[in-house]
Amino acid sequence: MSVGGERDAPGKSPSRAGRDLPAAIAVGVGLGAVILVALLTVRELFIGVVAVAVAVSTYELAGALKRGAGVRVALVPVLLGGQAAVWLAWPLERAGVLGAFVVTMLVCLMWRLKDGPDGYLRDVTASVFTVAYVAVFASFAVMLVVPDDGVFRVLAFLIGVVLSDTGGYVAGVLFGKHPMAPTISPKKSWEGFAGSMVAGMVGGALTLDLMLGGQWWQGALFGAAIVVTATAGDLVESLIKRDLGIKDMGTLLPGHGGLMDRMDSLLPSAVVSWLLLQAFLPA
Repeated sequence: MSVGGERDAPGKSPSRAGRDLPAAIAVGVGLGAVILVALLTVRELFIGVVAVAVAVSTYELAGALKRGAGVRVALVPVLLGGQAAVWLAWPLERAGVLGAFVVTMLVCLMWRLKDGPDGYLRDVTASVFTVAYVAVFASFAVMLVVPDDGVFRVLAFLIGVVLSDTGGYVAGVLFGKHPMAPTISPKKSWEGFAGSMVAGMVGGALTLDLMLGGQWWQGALFGAAIVVTATAGDLVESLIKRDLGIKDMGTLLPGHGGLMDRMDSLLPSAVVSWLLLQAFLPA
């Protein structure tokens, strides 16, 4: 999810913020419905949703690295290791995620030996980065759902990211005049960021108070932190794509690009959400 929007869909008339808005809304609602059904029926289904998202996003990121820079991610161990991290996050939590990550890193070091020294460090580094950036970060979303009130913890996290995106989009379209990072994402503005911050802090205060029994100020800090990580996550992925010389990570989702293009703000926000909720409301 991206604050203020930035994509122009080929062959479509984009919104002022750069999106094919009807397609983006339809896809966003569909993805949200899948997550809500999983959360509100059998919580374990949410792990499956995260696992599928991790597999698709990993494949897209590996493909983008190969297309843009000729980097060869060790796809088989990265995909398998990523799934191990996600599925072990429920029963073993941090120990399971760390164990899966370390084993995956060791396998990547050995997997790449057969192709010789040319680009070895580059490819191994990219492989470790891919599993850490996608699977390990996503595993924190799984750990959010583990406690008895885990459904509400996940909803607080997701609502925070959605409000950050929506507040930034509206404020950016209506008032955006001052670019936030013109060399990275020219259509993002400080006005859009301010809109994200207002929406995120108000939403955080309400969700932590009404759903989790927290203090309003904890919720406001929680919402502000999500806005910062969501915005930073989007800027980081924009910078990666600019470095690789590509527009989107994939083409799976109309109006959005690839699934990885939707995960950019969710991944770092999942980590910060888990850390803050553990500090404010220990499970």
